[in-house]
Amino acid sequence: QVQLVESGGGSVQAGGSLRLSCTFSGGTSSGYCLAWFRQAPGKEREGVATINRVGSTAYADSVKGRVTISLDNAKNTLYLQMNSLKPEDTAMYYCAAGHKIFCSLDGVDYNYWGQGTQVTVSS
Repeated sequence: QVQLVESGGGSVQAGGSLRLSCTFSGGTSSGYCLAWFRQAPGKEREGVATINRVGSTAYADSVKGRVTISLDNAKNTLYLQMNSLKPEDTAMYYCAAGHKIFCSLDGVDYNYWGQGTQVTVSS
């Protein structure tokens, strides 16, 4: 069983930055993918970024160039650095873990989810 706990959300103005953190425990092996998803009210869940335990990453087109996912294996912590934030980035952000060979941005590939952290960007 994998446990994930997010932190770092908050309210910022457009153009600002936030760094989300997700501490995970429960023995994610080298075969795990870790990812950030988000869901805004009335909208479907969207994959934001994913990373595997050796550092290969993938991003949604909507955030490319503005967002960086990173992983500190020693601290068992996943990060999402978000810059140049836009009002449309407002959502609940979740970290997730899944045991997959190839990491995707499809939520069905992830078995474990955190409780979420809210990001609100005002114009």
